[in-house]
Amino acid sequence: MKKLFTLCFSLLTLIIYAQPNTDIYLFDLDTSNGEFVLSNVKNISDNEGYDNQPSFFDDNTLLYAGTRKGQTDIVQYTIDSSKKKWLTKTDGSEYSPLKIPSENAITAIRLEKDGTQQLYKYNFKNGKSSVLINSIVIGYQTWFNKNTLVTSVLENDMLSLYVSNLNIDKHNKIEANIGRSLHKIPNSNMISFVSKATDEWEIKSLEFVTGKTKFITKTVPKAEDMCWLPDGTIIMGKKNVIYKFKPKKDKEWVEIASLRDFDITNITRLTVNSDGTKLAIAAEHDPTLAPKLENISWISGNWKGEAFGGITEEIWSQPMGDSMMSSFKLVVDDKVSFYEIEIIREVNNTLILQLKHFNNDLKGWETKDETVDFPLIEILPNKVVFEGMTFEKTGDNTMSVFVDMHQKDGSVETMEFKYTKAP
Repeated sequence: MKKLFTLCFSLLTLIIYAQPNTDIYLFDLDTSNGEFVLSNVKNISDNEGYDNQPSFFDDNTLLYAGTRKGQTDIVQYTIDSSKKKWLTKTDGSEYSPLKIPSENAITAIRLEKDGTQQLYKYNFKNGKSSVLINSIVIGYQTWFNKNTLVTSVLENDMLSLYVSNLNIDKHNKIEANIGRSLHKIPNSNMISFVSKATDEWEIKSLEFVTGKTKFITKTVPKAEDMCWLPDGTIIMGKKNVIYKFKPKKDKEWVEIASLRDFDITNITRLTVNSDGTKLAIAAEHDPTLAPKLENISWISGNWKGEAFGGITEEIWSQPMGDSMMSSFKLVVDDKVSFYEIEIIREVNNTLILQLKHFNNDLKGWETKDETVDFPLIEILPNKVVFEGMTFEKTGDNTMSVFVDMHQKDGSVETMEFKYTKAP
């Protein structure tokens, strides 16, 4: 019993450790004419916390694990009415909901508060449940048919591939060190899984008649979540990009969609409905903003602070003519120490900050055509990060500017300039 509890607790850690704040996004998907077009995106969970592991019960019903009141329960989302219903209300938490073939029921992993973890069967109408498998510690699952379940099982701090025959309650181990993504391959008697036996992860198939596994392709580097389209194409997501690979046709992964315009990033689970017209993904909201001056206009104003033993003043204009302009001066003992002229420009769909330094008599430090350049890294709602300089809004009328100062010994020291906006 102690050993089983240890295994369960290890899997508990594996599943819920540092759970991201994910949501479920539903897209219309059009793959006609060989294209891959996403439209009509909707955040169907729209909930603070962990919402993940979507699967289609049917073409109009989506299931997922959703967070409420500190625990995770199974949610039913009806697509045509946009209605949500909580299917489970046990003392434990439920994960990985999946329809059982030919039954009006689902399976899900239940994680009790004491660490006990078992696979349960739930009546889809009334939510009543019963233990289905408790002899192995299942983390993830997929159904091959109503009597055969393929699972990722926790063993020796890793996941192993198992096939369970429910008629005779027999569980056969196939391969060790696999990932969580298990899927039935369309129009075949095979399932796919991700092997992590080497540093370069591989997608493999398991053929049920022979029991043999076969290499399909390498994954997108260090990505493990995937799904199959009805035509036999694999799609995988990484960060905010979706890739596709069609066996026997594609030689490498092809980028087919970016979710940056939808403010979505860190894609994990993906699933499509039976006819491939709906795509559901679990992902995070991307807080980064487009590289436009309008998204950093809060920098404009007359800012004053203290640095280098003196008074600093930095005056930024509002965006105009694809640029913002600033004058900076440092005053020490009532004398100007130096000036800067700074600009932020929109160039080639990004921003760049450029500046020149001047003595108090306006003699330049840099040569005639030389500037000190800071390329853009990212824009967040209250922060803009350039390579070597960051502006952060710390209040309604306060701002900090962090500048990397290169020392003579080759080291870099970051200095903070604290500013208050003049009325």
